[in-house]
Amino acid sequence: MKIPRHPTLIGRLLAARVKAFKLNGPFVAASLVSFRRKCGRPGCHCQSGAGHPGHHLTFKVKGKTRSVYVPNDLLPQVQLWVREHKRLKPLLQHISQLALAQIRSHAQTKRRKAGRS
Repeated sequence: MKIPRHPTLIGRLLAARVKAFKLNGPFVAASLVSFRRKCGRPGCHCQSGAGHPGHHLTFKVKGKTRSVYVPNDLLPQVQLWVREHKRLKPLLQHISQLALAQIRSHAQTKRRKAGRS
C-alpha cells in the first residue's frame, strides 16, 4: 500500500488500520493442507478409490517446517483461524510501515518547525 508523506494523513490512516485490526476470534499462523490417504484395511473402498480425506496444519518453528494433524471435527474452526491470520497479516505489516513513516515524518516536521522560529 502507498504510504502518505504528510504527518496528519499518516496519523489518520494509522488510526484506521489499528481500528480495523480488531480480532474476530483466535488465529493460527499456519497453512492448512488437504490430502488423501489410504487406511490400509484390505476391504476398504479407499484401496481402489481416491482415499480418505485428511488435513494437516504446517508451520515453522525455529526455521523448521512442522506439521500437525487436524481432526475432521475441528476442521471448520481451524479454517476460520487460518482465514483470520490471513486477514491480519497484511494489516499488521501496513500498521508497522505507517508507524515507521510517522516516526520519520515527526523528525522532519520538528526540524521544519525549528527552522521557522
